[in-house]
Amino acid sequence: MIVTPIKTSRVTAGEGTLISFLDKFVETMPENSVLAITSKIVSLFENRVLPIGSIDKEELIKRESEYYLPGDLGKYGYHFSIANKSLTSAGGIDESNGNDNYILWPSDPQKTADEVRDYLVKRFDIKNVGVVITDSTCTPLRRGTLGAVVGHSGFLALRNYVGQPDLFGRPFEVSLANIALGLAASAVLVMGEGTERTPLVMLSDLSFVEFQQRDPSTEELDRMYIPRDEDLFAPFFDGVDWLKGDKS
Repeated sequence: MIVTPIKTSRVTAGEGTLISFLDKFVETMPENSVLAITSKIVSLFENRVLPIGSIDKEELIKRESEYYLPGDLGKYGYHFSIANKSLTSAGGIDESNGNDNYILWPSDPQKTADEVRDYLVKRFDIKNVGVVITDSTCTPLRRGTLGAVVGHSGFLALRNYVGQPDLFGRPFEVSLANIALGLAASAVLVMGEGTERTPLVMLSDLSFVEFQQRDPSTEELDRMYIPRDEDLFAPFFDGVDWLKGDKS
């Protein structure tokens, strides 16, 4: 896999469109490649921002979440939440590189991924191309951030190993490889978290990716997520009293 960051200008909320931005900075798109886009610039082009201080942050987290936990529950005032069917911080709300604004998650990152895939197919006259909308997340008991996926299009997100033999002939019973998440993690690693100004990443030489010349189906999208009561980490989810957010 080749991971190539794309340097861009600084993005300011409400100025221009994502498509015009891609017109300017994505100069080529080879067949069988994936374009990763950080969710933050999608939100900025959608003007999904609110001035810090204009609204109580906990109220905003409640508004943007399906479920959330109060900030005083933990040591650092950290707000855990479930938003867009994912465990995340503060309903996806970010304050970094926001010019004194709260930056909310994109209104519909899956729709954006589908639209960008269609745009790339038409602009570059190609068939096999993928898009992944990324964000940053944390892993329990590990310092630092890594990439997460909040929308994808143009490829199978999961590789199913169930029923296939391992090296010694024992069949896999539950193993699935999350291809979309792996691509997002690779992209976010080179995007950086500070002043790098590389919100776009080209991923190529992807022999392990199974491309699809269409958007993911509803069934494929649903398969990406696990109900809380079936999750491997259910004992941790069930150990606290989640509050219902406005999107529950």
